[in-house]
Amino acid sequence: MASVWSQAESNGRVYYYNTVTKATQWTKPEELLTPTERALANQPWKQHTSPQGRPYWYHGETKQTTWEMPEVYKNALAQASQPPKPQMPAPQFVAGGTSSFSSHPQPRDRDDYGERIGQDRQLAYGQMDVNGTRGATFDTQNDPHYATFEEGEAAFISLLRRQKVQPDWTWEQTMRATIKDPQYRALKDPKDRKAAFEKYAVEVRVQEKDRAKERLAKLRTDFGTMLRRHPEIKHYTRWKTARPIIEGETIFRSTNDDTERKQLFEEYIIELKKAHIEKEAVTRKSAMDELVHILKGLDLEPYTRWAEADNMIRSDNKFQEDSKFQTLSKSDILTAFENHIKSLERTFNDERQREKNTKARRERQNRDRFLDLLTELKAAGKIKAGTKWMSIHDSIKDDPRYTNMLGQRGSTPLDLFWDVVEEEERALRIIRNDVYDVLEDKRYEITPKTTLQDFLSLMSTDRRTGTIPEDTLSLIFARLQEKIIRRSEHEQHTNERHQRRNIDALRSKIKHLSNPPVTGSTTWDAIRPQIAHLEEFKTLDSDDLRRQAFEKPQQTRSQNQWPCV
Repeated sequence: MASVWSQAESNGRVYYYNTVTKATQWTKPEELLTPTERALANQPWKQHTSPQGRPYWYHGETKQTTWEMPEVYKNALAQASQPPKPQMPAPQFVAGGTSSFSSHPQPRDRDDYGERIGQDRQLAYGQMDVNGTRGATFDTQNDPHYATFEEGEAAFISLLRRQKVQPDWTWEQTMRATIKDPQYRALKDPKDRKAAFEKYAVEVRVQEKDRAKERLAKLRTDFGTMLRRHPEIKHYTRWKTARPIIEGETIFRSTNDDTERKQLFEEYIIELKKAHIEKEAVTRKSAMDELVHILKGLDLEPYTRWAEADNMIRSDNKFQEDSKFQTLSKSDILTAFENHIKSLERTFNDERQREKNTKARRERQNRDRFLDLLTELKAAGKIKAGTKWMSIHDSIKDDPRYTNMLGQRGSTPLDLFWDVVEEEERALRIIRNDVYDVLEDKRYEITPKTTLQDFLSLMSTDRRTGTIPEDTLSLIFARLQEKIIRRSEHEQHTNERHQRRNIDALRSKIKHLSNPPVTGSTTWDAIRPQIAHLEEFKTLDSDDLRRQAFEKPQQTRSQNQWPCV
């Protein structure tokens, strides 16, 4: 029955197509598998080929690899190549003849060719096959015997070499060439013979590849030596140009493969290109280093522009005379210029930073010396809480510790002076709080009439303030009295403002009286009873203030003779 699967190819890869279900798959369907493929599909070892063409076996579960064919793999191959034997008497077999039982070919294992016959059915010369021809028979009593399997295998492989068996032969070709030799039966089992043949084929292929590599390596060396004798061949020379130059050489004729010659030539050209690139790189690096020295000698500034620098570089005698500078592109020169300018900028910035640091250090030292001056003045009692700048300025205006501070950045001498005064003020506030506590405990109120002597006498009676210096207490008293005077003046000003408002309010009431209205001839005594009940009248403390609210606008009315509406 024909299989429903067909084989096709896509981009060089084989796939399988089901003509009934229209399904496609990469794996080979079981219907198309050969008996050998079916047997090998059920065991973990798989055969692969190395890049050198040598077969090896890989175990899919243990990840193990081996160059030798595993035993289970051999058994699978043997089972696949051994069809079931027919249930009939074994026919007498004559090498090169046919079966005596039937003229139709019967299925049999090729590995058993002339071998699978019992010890009681040995063939002898002179027997006739079914066709009446005399076939060759073998006397198995003279079969070679070896002590170990390895010796037998070595003898069999020696036979294969002696018979010049090629690695691309099939097993059937090999049997026909070696079956008549007694060493053919150095291995008794046909499976072992076939395995030994496969091992021999692998070894021969490896040896052939090794010899081919050695030959190619020697040819590559000789070919390179030959090409080096022709300096006219450059890194840019092509094969069609070079071939006429070298085709008369003996080494050129040592191989007939023109593809091989071209490959060796191209390898040599790659070496020349590599050497040329390396030489150019060395020359370019040397030119860049020399260009750096030229740039240093041009006395450029960090702000020099590229156009100006380019003209200076190209007009330099050394740059014009040395040919190695021709290997530099304009981009290379620009890169060297930019690097040089960056170096100049770094040097310039570093110098500025050093100057800045030196200046900052000098200014800090000047501030420290001026602070020492202020400390001396404080220790001498010239600076204390409440001290004014002008009180010390005359004594320090010619001191270098003061004059060196003038014009500096940061804190000025006045700022530092006020910092010292502020420290004294903080210390004074602690003492002032003790003074306030004493005044509160003794219920003593300082008034503008309180004298300094009275204050000092009071403070000396308490242990909290008895040890305070007199000048400090004098300063605290002066500030307290100043504060009281300011507060008294503020209160007086406030009272006067309220009094003016009350006078204005009473004046407004008098102005709006209508029964009778106020006229220019109205007197204070006449109007007083009319307004005595008003709240504005009562808020004024004296008749003088009330009369003032009436008389000032009354003078205006008398002058104008206008009635008050």
